[in-house]
Amino acid sequence: MIRKTQNGISWLEFSLLQNIPEIVHGVFLRSGGESQKPFDTLNVSEDVGDDPSHVRENLEKISQILQVPKLVFGKQVHQTCITPISEGSPTCTENTDAFYTKTSQIGLVIRHADCQAAIFVDPKKRIIANAHCGWRGSVQNIYGETIKKLKELGCNPKDLLVCISPSLGPNHAEFINYKQELPESFYSFQKIPYYFDFWEISKHQLQQAGILPNHIEVASICTYENAEDFFSYRREKITGRNATVVALA
Repeated sequence: MIRKTQNGISWLEFSLLQNIPEIVHGVFLRSGGESQKPFDTLNVSEDVGDDPSHVRENLEKISQILQVPKLVFGKQVHQTCITPISEGSPTCTENTDAFYTKTSQIGLVIRHADCQAAIFVDPKKRIIANAHCGWRGSVQNIYGETIKKLKELGCNPKDLLVCISPSLGPNHAEFINYKQELPESFYSFQKIPYYFDFWEISKHQLQQAGILPNHIEVASICTYENAEDFFSYRREKITGRNATVVALA
């Protein structure tokens, strides 16, 4: 991934998307914002106890950096509801863990602190999507469901590029009750007792849905291990949320 900084705010960009000029994107790190501890400082969620005015200022900073006038996000509920976004869509949609658009100048925002955010890009059809995926999303295969929706819009999975944000790594993805929580098909991704590699699970699910291996970029950066850059629910419990944003220019 490529790290960039502007006006005290840092973000990461995926190498896989660098040569697509119509795509604007970034995984925004936790510094450079207005929020106070324990949400310091570029928290983008009003649902964690932060001052809403600080969250609005943080989102405005991101909007200015990306030069995208409208940012939209969903009330993420760890389900598989996938919502279309257009010019008239509200800033926040209820019960949405993934959304897609063909409309320029709208930033699709996933808020996360250990969960994955996955950007989907079809350069041929000029369609983008952004999906939130925690372990419950993996169990329900939200990535596969997102690809099904994009296929309905005429996308060929072989054309899709998929980029997965920093998230909880295998050294910290502990599931004591995995036999009750995870399907048996996940058991082979257990690296040591009770610890699972969800980066590999996601890659497997994407390839099973038709995504080419060289069209997948996984950040492979653990949010738990990198406190300076990322919020982590497992590490801190009460904390902010990072933003992964994608838009059509």
